[in-house]
Order: sequence, then C-alpha cells, then structure tokens
Amino acid sequence: MTDVELAKKRGEAHLEESMQGISKTFAYDDTAYHLPISFALTGTAVHDRNTARDVYARTGRNPIVASECLLAEKTATTGRENPPFTGFIGDTVIRKLGYSLVDGSILGLALVLGSPEHPGTAAAVCRELQEKYMLTFLAGPVIPSLSENGVKLGLDYRLVPLGSAPAYGIHFVDIIARVAMMFGGVTPGDAHRLLAYAAERAKAIVIVFPGLTDDEIALVDGMRLLGFPILSLGDYSGGAWILAAADDVVRRGMEEKGIRVIVTAIPIPMGCSPAFEGKSIRKEEMYVEFGGGRSTAFELLRMRPAGEVTDGQITVIGPEIDAMKEGSANPLGIIIEVSGKTMKKDYEPVLERRIHNFVNYGEGSWHVAQRDLIWVRLSKEVVAKGVKIEHIGKLLASKFRMDFPQLLDAVSVTLITDPEKVEKARKEAERVYDERDARIKGMRDDDVNTYYSCTLCQTFAPNHVCVITPERPALCGAISWLDGKIAYEISPSGANQPIEKGTAINPKNGEFEGVNRFVRKASHGEVDRCSLYSVMEYPMTCCGCFEAIALMLPEVNGIMVVNREFKGITPSGMSFSTLAGTIGGGAQTPGFAGISKNYILSDRFLQGEGGIERLVWMPSQLKEELKNRLVQKLTGKGLSGFFDKIADETKATTIEELMVYLEKAGHPALAMKPLV
Repeated sequence: MTDVELAKKRGEAHLEESMQGISKTFAYDDTAYHLPISFALTGTAVHDRNTARDVYARTGRNPIVASECLLAEKTATTGRENPPFTGFIGDTVIRKLGYSLVDGSILGLALVLGSPEHPGTAAAVCRELQEKYMLTFLAGPVIPSLSENGVKLGLDYRLVPLGSAPAYGIHFVDIIARVAMMFGGVTPGDAHRLLAYAAERAKAIVIVFPGLTDDEIALVDGMRLLGFPILSLGDYSGGAWILAAADDVVRRGMEEKGIRVIVTAIPIPMGCSPAFEGKSIRKEEMYVEFGGGRSTAFELLRMRPAGEVTDGQITVIGPEIDAMKEGSANPLGIIIEVSGKTMKKDYEPVLERRIHNFVNYGEGSWHVAQRDLIWVRLSKEVVAKGVKIEHIGKLLASKFRMDFPQLLDAVSVTLITDPEKVEKARKEAERVYDERDARIKGMRDDDVNTYYSCTLCQTFAPNHVCVITPERPALCGAISWLDGKIAYEISPSGANQPIEKGTAINPKNGEFEGVNRFVRKASHGEVDRCSLYSVMEYPMTCCGCFEAIALMLPEVNGIMVVNREFKGITPSGMSFSTLAGTIGGGAQTPGFAGISKNYILSDRFLQGEGGIERLVWMPSQLKEELKNRLVQKLTGKGLSGFFDKIADETKATTIEELMVYLEKAGHPALAMKPLV
C-alpha cells in the first residue's frame, strides 16, 4: 500500500469518528442547495446530525461528504473566518461567474492547497494559472505564503482564498456540485449524472503542496471520483496522484483535462490576463485617472483602408505619465484604427466594446463605461514599475491582433492627452456615435427575418438554446442581436448561428416555425416549442446565468421580476437563489423565464401576457437602475405614473402586502384577463 493510500485509510477512519460527534444544526447563507455536495449526491437537505449521518452512510462513508458536514458544523459553531478568507461562496456569485465560464475568459478551475516549502514557488504557479485563464481557489497555508510574496488575492484577481486550512478546499467541490445543478440540469439525488457531469464538463484540476493531514489527504483523494486530476508537488508517493515539478505542474494538469490555451507575452511592464479583469483601483491606489466626470475622455475604433494603418504603431499626442501629477485627472482620447480584408464597418461598435475588456486585463489598469463616458485609472504600483500611456496602446494593439487574427490584418493605436486635441477629436467621435445610432435605432423584430442563437452555455447546460432578437437580448445581458450577427460573420461555426424565424404560429407570444425547428435541433430534441415573448406558454429555456427572473403571481394577476443581486425573500415566498434553482440547467418552466435587465425596457416584454402593465413588483435597486429609461419608455406608451404603481420590497414583502398595495395604487394588472 502506497503512502497516499495509507494516509487516506487513516484519514477516512478519523473522519468517520468525527462524524459521530456532530451535534449542532447548520446551514449556509445565499444558497438554495443546502449542503451542495450532499444534496447533489442524494437529494437530501442536510442541516442536522441525523440527516448528516444518514447521507454519510448512504454515500458509502464518502470522505468528501464527511468533510462537507464537519466544516458546515464548524462554521455554524465558530462563525465564518475573517477576510481575506471567503468561506462558502453563495449562489449569487456563482451565477455571476456563469458567462465567464463559457465565453473563454475562464478556461478551467483549479484548487491549490497545502504548505509550499518556498513561497516563491506558489506565487509562480498561481501567476501561471492566472495567465492561462484559470479561476483558482486556495486553501490552507498557501494563502499567507502568497500574501507574503505580494500576490493580490480575491475573486477580482481570480485567486480565491477559501479558508485557513486545506479542509476549506471542500468549497471548491461544492461549487462544482452547484454548477452541475444550476447550469447542467443535474437533478439533486442523481449521483451517477453528477459524477459524469463533473468528469466530462468540469475542467477542474487540484494542485497539492506538502503538509496535508491524513483527513485532508482523504478529502483530496476523494476528488478523483469527480474526475479531477490530483497533481502533487510534495512528498506524496504512489496511488493515482501525479507527481509534477513546479514549473510543469500547470501544463500537466491542463493537459490531463484537455484545456488548451496559447499565451503570448505582451512586452509591457505589467501582467496581462483576464484574471485581472474584475479588479478595482480605489482612489488611494490610483496614480492618475482619465474621465469619470473629472476630465474629458472617449474611445473610438474605426475601420480604415489597408494602406492607412501601420500595424503595431503606437502614437501618444500630449503629455506622458511622467509629466502628470500624482492623483490628477487628465483628458484622454483612445483612437484605434484597424484594417482587414474581412473587416466591415458594422463591426466597429462590437470591437470597440472590447477596449473595456482589454484595458482591464492589465494588472494595474482599470476601465469602466464606453464611448465618451469612459473612466480609466492607472495604479501607483504599475506606474512605479514603469507603465506609461504608451503601454496601454501596446496592450490594446496586441490584444486586438491576438483575439481577431482572421479579421484584422493591422491595428494602430493613438492616445491623445493634449486637452485641446482631445476636445477636437471627441467631436468627431460623437459624430460617429450618432451615425451608428441612426443605423440601428428603432430596429424591431418585425424588421428582420433572421434571429441568432447563442449556445455558449451548452458547455454547462447541454440543452439550453438562447434566441436573440433585435428586441430581446440574450438572457445573460451580454449579447445583442447585432453582436450575434457579427459573431456569426466572424466565426461561422461558432455559438451564434442564424435562425430563420419562418411563419408565425402565434405572433403575440412570439412563436415561429423556424425558431421551433432550430430550437428542437439545437436542444437535441428536448424542447419542441419556444415562445419569445411569453412567460406562460413555452418560455425560452434557462441556463443559469440570467440577469433576472420573471415569474407569474396568479394571486395578483401579475408578473414580478427579481434580479440576481437581490438577496431578500420576494412576494412569491422564495429568494432569487431558490427560484433560479428551479428553472436553470436548460429547463423550460411555464410561468417562469430567465431574462436580461434590458429586456424589461423592450416593447416585446411580456407581450404574450399583455405587456409591461403586468409588471407588479421588482426590487428597489433594479427599479432605480432602470428608472430614467423606464419612465421615458412608459411615458411614450401613455403610461405616465405607472412606474410608481410597481411595488418593491419597501412597499410589499409578502403576497398579502402586495395585494393591498396594488389595490391602493390602482394597478391595471388587477383588471386584466386572468393569467391562469
């Protein structure tokens, strides 16, 4: 028997003994999945000693189940650990990650745990994981080891510190279990399907440094049943663990799971990776900023004839960083000129929006908004390393050429910091913005014969098909009809395919022969009919990364909308997490639909049920976010005053309170045709 096998056997015996001592009831916040691993394997909601011991026995005394139950009880007894440790990560965060898990900015998941003998080794391994688009979770002494080496931690940096001990690595497994149930359509209690899903679709690896206890070895070894390769950098010999050197461990792990990525270094004095996209640069960390209301700033991408663009040319017009005062706000114009045989003018706004992503890929650069509303910051840390405005240009030129090699033959970047020249160039940019808006303003579903699909999320939800129209964006909110059209033209074999809508079966509900035919095929025969404008009849399927949920409330003859940021209980009696858990994974659930926030502003919103006048409740945060645009839309429809008739959690938290409020407000839904 090998060292690993002996330690595993001792660990399993100790975990079984520890299970006998469970006494406290326990539960995690912000999840509809109880103890997710136990729930996924058995369908039982574990919250106390008896159910914990029952599930442990039913799963063959599984060390993963034991570890989950014991850590849940410990957390209930002693409380969550203090930052930087995250502990259990709620459903809301997992759903926000949903689109990143399928759009290519996260290629896989990694768990790193144990005690590195040399802190620099762990830093190098984690840096490589970041550069290779891996979302990495950390547990145990590896976390302070990284902090001591100046490595920034947190979900924003895709290095997530779960807890102070390797046992907190169980939260890595419970994330996989919830992804399977949220996105993959795995039914709680279907252990066989869960294990198959984890092995086939979860691109997950585990990297182990020395110092694990027997219990922790048993936990880690148990992860092999989920198809995770275990890569050992320590003194663990034998068994099925893969011995690897630190400079080769990431490559070995990614190869084991078939994860392929080519990373080309950009010659600038800061790291560049999607791992840094979610970070923020606070005011006290900022060296200099541009825009954000304190100065003029804009961005523009233009197509030019091939002879007018010098590939890789970076031009700075005006003062460089070393001539700017620390903490100051300065003007900035970002002008990108591109050429390519297959490039089209219609592609300009879609590519232009990638400026936001690419600037945020810089480890010390930050970008929000678009067009002439942008706000850019550079941190003190990267300026001290020598980063200048010129390097932002190099980052942008390099990323456009890397990400669109078939489309772009040449990319040049001009960055303007001279105040007068920024103002002059902005006027030209605004003229271009107006031209673009005029081309697409007022586009309606009836104006086109072709819609577009998005099947990106089939990576996790194999039968889900999103249908995108000019008036209904993708339910994740990330893809418009124009995005889908251009994505198809750029990549004809990709996830965005044309759908000839065909003859209308039910124009009011948005049911079309061609759409049904496409959805039937793309869902592998699981979905026969799809209505684009109805919540009640054949609604579109949901994957799990929707921005909001629309659902019927028959008691008040209306429909409510709840966004994923809302953490309270809705008048339906359920939270967003609970609701989402019932409709995700590619399911078609009459009375419920995943939607984007902007769909609420569409004329097609709830058309099958009578339109916006069915909307009776949504959270105050969402109301405030949409207020100006929604009020304008309602006024244009002759519904002045209707906005205030929509209740929120400050007006009603139960269905009874909602009834009273709607009656008092004179909400039109009460007098409409019954929903059911």
